[in-house]
Amino acid sequence: MPSAPLPDRGLVEVAGPDRATFLQGLVSNDVSALGTGMRWAALLSPQGKWITDFLLFEAEALGPDAILLDCPRADAALVVTTLSRFRLRSKVTIADRSAEIAVGAVWGEEPPMSSVARRDPRLPAAGWRLYGTALSGDPAEYDRHRLDLGLPGGVLDLDRDKTVLLEAGFDELGGIAWEKGCYMGQELTARTRYRGLLKRRLVPVAVEGPLPPRDTPVTLDGATVGEMRSGRDGLGLALLRLEAARAPSLSCGGAVLRPRLPEWMRLPAPAA
Repeated sequence: MPSAPLPDRGLVEVAGPDRATFLQGLVSNDVSALGTGMRWAALLSPQGKWITDFLLFEAEALGPDAILLDCPRADAALVVTTLSRFRLRSKVTIADRSAEIAVGAVWGEEPPMSSVARRDPRLPAAGWRLYGTALSGDPAEYDRHRLDLGLPGGVLDLDRDKTVLLEAGFDELGGIAWEKGCYMGQELTARTRYRGLLKRRLVPVAVEGPLPPRDTPVTLDGATVGEMRSGRDGLGLALLRLEAARAPSLSCGGAVLRPRLPEWMRLPAPAA
């Protein structure tokens, strides 16, 4: 079973009797009944733009009466600071526990033998997250796995205060609870969906040639149609205009990109 430590991931703990109601009004997914499962959610600006995202779960072994946020380690301080601004009279404490608890990933056919394992809620093939267990392996292996599935990797693929959730697959991958009440940034997210305002998508691509740096323009017949995002070993993600997402090939720096639309991705029907 493939496995890898994820040293670039950290944990923020939100503890206390008001933890669920506090987070419910701030993040894009429903955290009212996590149980032994896990949810993927984003923290948005008041204008509805992506700030960061995380996997939320509860684990008595790691912290009683707490919800843990598995986030990019580099964003942990940002998450603590941002959430703390909204704490007001809520009975919660917010702490960065990244230095205390190791984060790892396992993927394959069988679940890991661990009491602190949670299945990645985005796709069954994404595997499981393990906490507090030192894993061997190369973190680059998980990065290849992520790119193969088309899962966004935080600031590697998204732009803080610019990205709209529907551009990054949060709808199809279960990162938005449409039925829940209001949360910060909810209005723009709903308007983008119900008015059909989406114009770009983060799309998995095969890269033929040298891997282009992030933000390298992507062109189709000489016209700019997007930008490169993260990549590795012939796999990548690119932010593309919808009309370019189904093109057989695109140019990007000295490479050719070939969009690989995964089964989970839903794109609007092409214009007649």
